[in-house]
Amino acid sequence: MAKDQLQVLNALDVAKTQWYHFTAIIIAGMGFFTDAYELFCISLVTKLLGRIYYHKEGDSTPGTLPSNVSAAINGVAFRGTLAGQLFFGWLGDKMGRKRVYGMTLLLMVISSVASGLSFGSDSKSVMATLCFFRFWLGFGIGGFGILAGGMIAIMVSAVFKAYYPAPSYEIDANLSTVPEADYIWRIILMFGAFPALLTYYWRTKMPETARYTALVAKNAKQAAADMSKVLQVDLESEPEKLQQKKGNEFGLFTTRFLNRHGLHLLGTTSTWFLLGIAFYSQNLFQKDIFSAIGWIPKAKTMNAIEEVYKIARAQTLIALCSTVPGYWFTVALIDKIGRFKIQLMGFFFMTIFMFALAIPYHHWTLPNNRIGFVILYSLTFFFANFGPNATTFVVPAEIFPARLRSTCHGISAASGKAGAMVGAFGFLYAADAIGVKKSLMILAFINFLGMLFTFLVPESKGKSLEEISGEADQEKGTETQSG
Repeated sequence: MAKDQLQVLNALDVAKTQWYHFTAIIIAGMGFFTDAYELFCISLVTKLLGRIYYHKEGDSTPGTLPSNVSAAINGVAFRGTLAGQLFFGWLGDKMGRKRVYGMTLLLMVISSVASGLSFGSDSKSVMATLCFFRFWLGFGIGGFGILAGGMIAIMVSAVFKAYYPAPSYEIDANLSTVPEADYIWRIILMFGAFPALLTYYWRTKMPETARYTALVAKNAKQAAADMSKVLQVDLESEPEKLQQKKGNEFGLFTTRFLNRHGLHLLGTTSTWFLLGIAFYSQNLFQKDIFSAIGWIPKAKTMNAIEEVYKIARAQTLIALCSTVPGYWFTVALIDKIGRFKIQLMGFFFMTIFMFALAIPYHHWTLPNNRIGFVILYSLTFFFANFGPNATTFVVPAEIFPARLRSTCHGISAASGKAGAMVGAFGFLYAADAIGVKKSLMILAFINFLGMLFTFLVPESKGKSLEEISGEADQEKGTETQSG
């Protein structure tokens, strides 16, 4: 411990795992859960929305959402998320993490419920209000939420399928979509409000983060009191050390920030942007890819509820076999291997497997080869989560100074959602215009670019947050660049 480091910050760095840490993990995890659930559950119900609101009498195939409506529903939450992350990222550095986190959770609860209500009865009014509330849901906004979305959709559709049996579309187009199917998508969307509401309650019981209280709010006494309580140790407030740091601060739009962290911010924003294109397009449109290779039966051979069930089952299988294990590998190894190596490795294997899917694409569409396609496709998700889908979130929360950490993380995250918007809108039109094969080739190249830009991101393994961000160097009066 450096003699000029605050005792409360050192206590956080060396503290053994306690109930406080588990509580913080659960609260943060539930936030990611809700984020991922709300962003990805929409992909499970878009085909159902098409059947309900865009059915045309006499058509040989079920109704589908028009391309512009589908793009709007899938992408509008990302627009809200982009705006929200910039705004709340800035606000987090002004008002504190605790208050802003509570505000975003309440907004997510209200918007989740309202998304499921989506006032109106005709297609235009329902889609318009759905898009409106999903924008504000995004403004308020992982990864077990992806798995939960599939599981909730499976359970809800299984119950409705048992109680409301219906013929397939090709047997009877009108009876294949029972009126009660309209409740399914509403229940699935509104479920996301419950974990957000629980998280809000737990977050109110926790103190503000000690680093914000001490280094940003300049209240060393309150920081020491808060951490003394939760860590169950006696800590001195040391206000005199805060006085020594006042002359060493610099803002976001300064030459000192540019010299010290400019390339780091470019690295975190670019890699998150590129990941957003690849990862979100894969998730939101995997149902279309599965249909293209024949893993999900043709829509006309199923009724509306059965289609929801089979799409959810396919996506849940991918999550169970690849997405969730990938996260756990990251949790187990991130402090052993390091953030940089995990991110570099993730982008590398995502590139390899995406090219392996794209180049011999016709081979994978043959009935006997579909299992091989699903395995390779699952591996891209595994290495996304045992890779950049975890590290792009972690690194910006570690490498920037405390007083700018929320803002820089918000900028990085907003860049990721900008990439998600490109993926949500671009991949939809690309798949229609140039086909799935060429779209997969483009995604492979995007992953390759992500690997190159990873070299701008510093390793933060085994260092305190002050060492990583360069604040420790500032205290000594040096200008050594961090990383």
